[in-house]
Amino acid sequence: MSTDRTVLLRGCTVRPWSRKRAVRIWTLPSIYIFSPVFVFRDMDGAPIEDGFPAVKLFNQGYSYTYDDVIFHPGYIDFPADAVQLGTKLSRNVHLSIPCVASPMDTVTESAMAVAMATVGGVGIIHSNNSIAEQAALVRSAKSRRVPFVSDPVVKSAFDSVDSVSDFGSAPYVLVTESGTAKSKMLGVVLRSDWEKLSDKGVRVREYMVISPESVPASYDFEQVAGYLAAKKLSFVPLVRDDEVVDVVTTADVERIRGFPKLGMPSLDAKGEFLVGAAIGTRESDKERLEHLVKAGANVIVLDSSQGNSLYQIEMIKYAKKMFPEVDVIGGNVVTIRQAQNLIQAGVDGLRVGMGSGSICTTQEVCAVGRGQATAVYKVSSIAERSGVPVIADGGISNSGHIVKALTLGASTVMMGSFLAGSSEAPGAYENKNGLKIKKYRGMGSLEAMTKGSDARYLGDTAKLKIAQGVVGAVADKGSVLKFIPYTMQAVKQGFQDLGVSSLQSAHDLLRSELRLEVRTGAAQVEGGIHGLVSHEKKYF
Repeated sequence: MSTDRTVLLRGCTVRPWSRKRAVRIWTLPSIYIFSPVFVFRDMDGAPIEDGFPAVKLFNQGYSYTYDDVIFHPGYIDFPADAVQLGTKLSRNVHLSIPCVASPMDTVTESAMAVAMATVGGVGIIHSNNSIAEQAALVRSAKSRRVPFVSDPVVKSAFDSVDSVSDFGSAPYVLVTESGTAKSKMLGVVLRSDWEKLSDKGVRVREYMVISPESVPASYDFEQVAGYLAAKKLSFVPLVRDDEVVDVVTTADVERIRGFPKLGMPSLDAKGEFLVGAAIGTRESDKERLEHLVKAGANVIVLDSSQGNSLYQIEMIKYAKKMFPEVDVIGGNVVTIRQAQNLIQAGVDGLRVGMGSGSICTTQEVCAVGRGQATAVYKVSSIAERSGVPVIADGGISNSGHIVKALTLGASTVMMGSFLAGSSEAPGAYENKNGLKIKKYRGMGSLEAMTKGSDARYLGDTAKLKIAQGVVGAVADKGSVLKFIPYTMQAVKQGFQDLGVSSLQSAHDLLRSELRLEVRTGAAQVEGGIHGLVSHEKKYF
């Protein structure tokens, strides 16, 4: 091998661009290849480009989405389990995994927020409701330390259980002084006891079990599970200040034990789950902001489809002045100029995406937006100079899209359809043609707008409502507690293939040695499942 580390390889000359960290990847007699970057030249000395740096690929005037681009693999010298996915949601809010549940009324309420915090992410509770309702959802999520929300049925001692449907899906009905969860607990009615009654209309005080065992709501899942086992109980209520927060059964414990091992949860300084909440940019949202902060929201997301507006800039400044301890995330943006305006206003995070969601029609209706891969790369390029984390919002259909979003500069990904249909998403399951489904709708759909989401599109004062989203349905996906850990393992494997062991390493690679290419339509087909008579796709 020559002293300048130039070798002849099958008719090509290989010259490293950088001589730092030269690594021998593999050897043949007298042949060495050095990592991480090469310049390949033909016999006449003309360069052969092996992929393109991101700065070149994204400055050609094309709007690319995730499926349009593909990364070149790197060098692997660590196991997938060594990959660390810890990241920042905003300047001061840290997460164990880069996952955020979207503030949509068919995606994130208290159950989703609790589940996402349990696995190390965060949920942003939607604002398509009254101020009191949204604040109650935040308080509900903040009051829990177990990985689910069961919403038990509650009656007073003077009520009666009229039918088996009064039990819902639970084997019990809780009895409190006022008949609501916000009062002292008196006892419990077991379904098995009710079924034995000859007179089903008798008041529950006549046969309820008095003063059942209870534990503080501050108990985490392992403490509750241990208490149930030690006392040999089938269930136990969780109580905070004489208020029934939830109930945990042995069946719940067994179900959670069947899921992948829970990692590090997202907790605040008080040891409570991290919970975010969305607000708009209207004057009335200042009152909403105050109530949400009092309810315990750890981060506020300004929910606008086009965030580069006077209204949002003024709201950012107001929120940072009134509540400087609470991080404010602005957006949505897709260009550098939009991002700069919000950064200058003092935003702590940026939400990137316009028209890329599966139920969003903004690009079709309004002819504005950007391909999501290009948007994430462009915005993150300017945001990282100011230390502002970027949330890639929309277009996430699989783990590969998550890898691409994060590698292109995002610190987290926000998911809507990816989480809709899970057992933690709001709404009841329906059966359609033998398929178990849940409703999923865009916040720009006419149906959502009738509840107030038209303010998100600055259309709440318009006489004519124009939809920028649709109503649809997604198939049952099971629990977030199960499929998010599997998804994160797939993301780790993607990072391993790139040769990076953390999000920061991925961002460093993007600005230096990462090589990408654009995929043709045929290449995209080839990269997926093809050529089979039939198949069943299972990721875990």
